[in-house]
Amino acid sequence: MSDLVSLPLCGIETGSDCFCQHLKMCIFASMTKKLPIILLNFSGVYDYESFASSQNIIHVDCRGLNGTDCYCDDEGREELRRLLAPYPAKALHFIDSGDYHYLTEYWVSKLQEPFSLIVLDHHPDMQQPQWEGVISCGGWVTDVLEKNPFVRNIIIVGASDELISQVPIHLREKVMFYSQAEIDHHKAWPSKAGKLIHEPVYISIDKDVLRKQDAITDWTNGDMTLMQLQAVLRIIYAHEEVIGVDITGECSATLDYLSEVKDASVNNKANEELMQMILSEGVET
Repeated sequence: MSDLVSLPLCGIETGSDCFCQHLKMCIFASMTKKLPIILLNFSGVYDYESFASSQNIIHVDCRGLNGTDCYCDDEGREELRRLLAPYPAKALHFIDSGDYHYLTEYWVSKLQEPFSLIVLDHHPDMQQPQWEGVISCGGWVTDVLEKNPFVRNIIIVGASDELISQVPIHLREKVMFYSQAEIDHHKAWPSKAGKLIHEPVYISIDKDVLRKQDAITDWTNGDMTLMQLQAVLRIIYAHEEVIGVDITGECSATLDYLSEVKDASVNNKANEELMQMILSEGVET
């Protein structure tokens, strides 16, 4: 067992289901040297996406949890922490629709080393909280900025200029924003963000940064193509040490079966291509 990849036990009780799952992940990582892929199923939408049927993906059933949709209250947060305790931040995570993007804050809270956070999103997700103690899909970046002791830089790529202008100035000044035009230029990253970042990076991707032809989401879309997003990621991988990635932006399941299948087909293509690219690039653990 000494050759197993080290994954923190996080207080998991020996003999519990969580411990068994944790042990399986250790063995899998040790034997295959592959990046763990963890899929959180809140809405059931992944049932319509064929990429999710890969045997290398660990599925976590999050359906039926209360207090987690868009806003996560104390009860929901405790339940999620219990459910997700066995799983590492240094992995590729699929986290369902953008309504659950706040889970990035949870994953990076498990990092016990200095890091920079790179967010690819059409929305800055820096809204002021409406209720004390509640984290939201629209304000989680602010929580990371103000509460995470290890974060050194936050870079947001592809956000709407209009939405950026709505971020309070005192917060906006603490974050670096990249326009699509800047990031498309291969020299922009090392000359701007590259001068700031001196630590590993965690990447969070909301597919609403993509145009509608490449991603169907619950929120307004940007205008980046899937090919452009992949080019951006390659630039980041070429210059930074990536230690974890998450992908959100599914379109929540509806009552319209034909629409679900059509939407899932578009998102499945994006998820499959992004997953294969990230796995080929690898993650430092």
